Amino acid sequence: MFRYLALTRRHPSAILLVVQLVGLLLYPLLESTRAGPLALSAFGIAVLVFTTRMVRRTPGLTWLSVGIALPVIVLLLMQAMLDMPWLQPWSAGLEAVFYFYAAGSLVAYMMADLHATTDELFAAGATFTLLAWAFAYSFVVLQHLQPNSFAAAVDPQLPRTWTELMFLSFALLSSTGIGDVIPVRPMARALCTLEMFVGVMYLAAVVSRLIGLTLIRRENT
Repeated sequence: MFRYLALTRRHPSAILLVVQLVGLLLYPLLESTRAGPLALSAFGIAVLVFTTRMVRRTPGLTWLSVGIALPVIVLLLMQAMLDMPWLQPWSAGLEAVFYFYAAGSLVAYMMADLHATTDELFAAGATFTLLAWAFAYSFVVLQHLQPNSFAAAVDPQLPRTWTELMFLSFALLSSTGIGDVIPVRPMARALCTLEMFVGVMYLAAVVSRLIGLTLIRRENT
């Protein structure tokens, strides 16, 4: 128990990254089940808590992240326990803002000095997933505002699931392709284009800098 607590203090970015990666595997298993909405809301709240804790280690404002996270938690609980699915675009919009802010705070944390620590290397992965989640939630909001913004080979007229939108987000952010989920409306294509730009700039400006600092540290040891 004490070793676990020490690990979370020493490498909070690693814990956040692991939680997010676990979520990627849990969502496809849970979203089609009867208890799925409640389980997904509970997991979403857990991610918000871990992310808020991570922001405390960065130059970001903790009170601001908490101020965004608390309304999201309330909306998620209302959706899951009071059967109010119409609140989803509101919670998704706030979650997108929250994850964009958390990602920006982690970028500031990684760029704050000329030393690449182990936690900052984990933060690089955590920031990537935060950006992917932020854009995925943006896609959810857009899909509610403009139905049929995204199409897929299977049931092209139906709204895309969270797993499909998350897959699209990771594909765009990593610039590895687009898969079978495609944007078909102008605003959807514009948002996808913005994500591709953010992904390229993140890899070029942040990740490459951390790699360079790591190599310099090894040469000096």
